[in-house]
Amino acid sequence: MTSVFIGGSRAVSQLNETILSKLDDLIGRECLILVGDANGADKAVQQHFAGRGYDHVVVYCMAECRNNVGNWPTKNVASSSSRRDFAYYAAKDQAMATDAKCGIMLWDGKSKGTLNNIQALLHAGKKTLVYLAADRAFHKIVTQQDLDALLERCDPAAVQRAQQAISAKLPAQLPLHAPPG
Repeated sequence: MTSVFIGGSRAVSQLNETILSKLDDLIGRECLILVGDANGADKAVQQHFAGRGYDHVVVYCMAECRNNVGNWPTKNVASSSSRRDFAYYAAKDQAMATDAKCGIMLWDGKSKGTLNNIQALLHAGKKTLVYLAADRAFHKIVTQQDLDALLERCDPAAVQRAQQAISAKLPAQLPLHAPPG
């Protein structure tokens, strides 16, 4: 069973037909869905799978699960960070990126957490489909060049802010290429 890490921005809380079709395709392929417990994209994805009665879902949580709409099995992840900050929740996302064969990210073009997840999957050699909200379309990320091309479609200032936040909060992360201009 192929395991798919699905995540995204808190700002992406409404799933359109393009996204729903992709999620339904995963159901048809009987994929194991690895999803977080945050509000926004995580919760919206959970609601869709629960509404479809899909059971092959594992919700990744920290100390306590914030959202588990389908009452699925959970995987609790420990963090070296004691504060509930970016680094704390990034540990959960890193666990999903490690456990998954591939990823689907729903990105608003600004979220540092989603950009960090895209980067983690890429650097682990895992294919990722990124739904860019501004385009209302999926983009396949397999190489650094694919990611660079995606970042060029985004607001350069927003990408730079996200990259700086990732570097400041998770200094061990590999640097992303900055979009030109």
